[in-house]
Amino acid sequence: MIELVLADLWPLYGLTVSTPRLELRLPREEELAVLAHLAGRGVHRPDERPFLTPWTDGTPEDRARVVLQGHWSRLGGWSVAAWQLGLGVFRDGEPLGVVTLRARDFPVVREVTTSSWLGIEHQRRGYGTEARVGLLTLAFDHLDARAALTEVFQDNHASQGVSRKLGYEPDGISVDARGEEAVVSDRLRLTRAKWAQQSRPTARVEGLSACRPMFGL
Repeated sequence: MIELVLADLWPLYGLTVSTPRLELRLPREEELAVLAHLAGRGVHRPDERPFLTPWTDGTPEDRARVVLQGHWSRLGGWSVAAWQLGLGVFRDGEPLGVVTLRARDFPVVREVTTSSWLGIEHQRRGYGTEARVGLLTLAFDHLDARAALTEVFQDNHASQGVSRKLGYEPDGISVDARGEEAVVSDRLRLTRAKWAQQSRPTARVEGLSACRPMFGL
């Protein structure tokens, strides 16, 4: 009954993206706690720094709380003008990580940006690519996006590989400060035309109709 009430008041709780192995959806509170603990155990090797925002620094408790705060912030700050859809990645009910689709002025610009993290024990099994396919299916085939963007550190070979495998193409670079260090990221862009040419796992989207006004559609 609680989930039915949540979906009535906040339709995104009824949105589900399914791929051959995975289910993407908003986590419930108890699942959110599991995701937070998963992040606390680590999402990359100690010698890596794959994120511009250093949210994985600190203690396991620090990382877990960042996941909680990020989830609540995305829900509480939602607007048609600027939204972030952070979906839990589940396999057979087990939380594996979070993938995020975000946009500004989407009804006009029609561009989205993706980001993600997986618990370190769930990496290198193709889940990241499959989850990104689910997000992009939602964006291109159901929200009518024109392009998807991502920024990846030049030494983040795993994420670079996923993006290029899915058809992203170079779109310049960006330089940012990470503490006292200047870091260079490749900007990558995937157009709707390029997406249509790619062979990929199938993905099914359910529950979007009630959500469309939340995206300004």
